[in-house]
Amino acid sequence: SSLQTASEGSGVIYKKSGNAAYIVTNNHVVSGASALQVIMSNGKKVQAELVGTDSTTDLAVLKISAANVTTVAKFGNSNSIKAGQDVLAIGSPMGSEYANTVTKGIISAPKRTISASSSNSGTNTTVIQTDAAINAGNSGGPLVNMAGQVIGINSMKLASASQGTSVEGMGFSIPSNEVVRVINQLVANGKITRPSLGI
Repeated sequence: SSLQTASEGSGVIYKKSGNAAYIVTNNHVVSGASALQVIMSNGKKVQAELVGTDSTTDLAVLKISAANVTTVAKFGNSNSIKAGQDVLAIGSPMGSEYANTVTKGIISAPKRTISASSSNSGTNTTVIQTDAAINAGNSGGPLVNMAGQVIGINSMKLASASQGTSVEGMGFSIPSNEVVRVINQLVANGKITRPSLGI
């Protein structure tokens, strides 16, 4: 009867099909939510439906009415990016009060293997490293190249080293090629099915 805002994040409208529009965001942004609301770039609020989630890659797809959607984002090829290339991060750092914030940086490393502690599998994951400012609330937002293509979904940052040393400019994005593969399966099946072998 009475819902409260539990968390805020960012997302990318990437597909319009009939009366529906699809948004990709991070799983950790929507995980455990009783209801979902999307604030459009013009400030209009619309209800959203969860299409599917994948905790391993930390991706989720939402569906909203396409009535207010005039354009959608295009994905670029994350395999073609290079270190030193200019990029933009777009999102709502610290929540909707700072919605539509754009930060600029470079690709620090096109393929960085890190240990994703939030991953249920406990395995390493390959991400894009950038020094574009990414903060809480940027999660699920796009990392964009200078051609305006989404080359990654901003997912996490390194805030401090294990010794407690403060860290700046180390943000990580899920590569767009991986994003497209996962979200296509989520829209088709609502989940990701992975092969496993038990011995």
